[in-house]
Amino acid sequence: MAIKVGVIGLGNMGGGMAATLAGKGFEVSGFDLSDSALAAAQAKGVNPVKDRGELIRSVQVLILSLPKAEHVEAVCLGEQGVLQLGNAGLIVVDTTTSTPEASRKVAAELRAKGIAFIDAPVSGGPKGAASGTMSMVIGADDADLARALPVLEGMSGVRTHVGGVGAGNVAKIANNMLAACHLISTAEAVNMAAKAGVDPAKLIEGLNAGSGRSGASQVMFPTWVLNKAYDSGFTMGLMRKDVGLASDLCNAMDLDLPLSRTVAQLWKASAETLADNEDFCAIVQRTNAQLFGRGE
Repeated sequence: MAIKVGVIGLGNMGGGMAATLAGKGFEVSGFDLSDSALAAAQAKGVNPVKDRGELIRSVQVLILSLPKAEHVEAVCLGEQGVLQLGNAGLIVVDTTTSTPEASRKVAAELRAKGIAFIDAPVSGGPKGAASGTMSMVIGADDADLARALPVLEGMSGVRTHVGGVGAGNVAKIANNMLAACHLISTAEAVNMAAKAGVDPAKLIEGLNAGSGRSGASQVMFPTWVLNKAYDSGFTMGLMRKDVGLASDLCNAMDLDLPLSRTVAQLWKASAETLADNEDFCAIVQRTNAQLFGRGE
């Protein structure tokens, strides 16, 4: 019998996850506030549900793909949410880039009702979600992870269990802080080399053969920057939010991390010229608008 899976949040990521699972034989239902998102999911084999409570009551594994921690808390602990309507034995898999505190709070309250909570934020963008190749960093109890594994394997290519509930969020926040840093540092390296007469594409090729390579040089620059496409599906607003989460985590632990602090300041200042809805790779334009701009 197919596992009954529900997905709340059918945007770029959640919609791709739902479609991937439906394509692999899972019985998938989805909820979203957007009628167009529901229609798009339905076209890919997902059963659209307009009543969130109905979805929560009817599934065995519930996947959340939401913007922020407060949305996760509202869906899980709020009126007509998981705590109120979920059945004992339900597994909630939160793929949102949230906070460890929110995950631990939600997990503790759901556990009292026999509902498991796993934080499993993802990387790989909409393409990874749609192809089932994205990666997950997972915070979960061993037994809960074992029960959820068939679904996680169906929607991702790489899964790394980094600790108990909340640990997945810590790892994802660290990852995104590095990605935010690497975009800027790689832009500065490309800018320096271009000024010295080296073609940016050739420089990236050289970096990727050496020790200076990163996700920025291997994926972001070749795919979205050098061709000036800027269409990764991940926005400036979302990355600024994630960098803010890293800053908050450092401050909560009274850590003095100078480079992280500078990166956070640069991303915050980028709001002066780059709107929240622009692609996150556009941060490189702050380094050299002529070199990295669209030329429009």
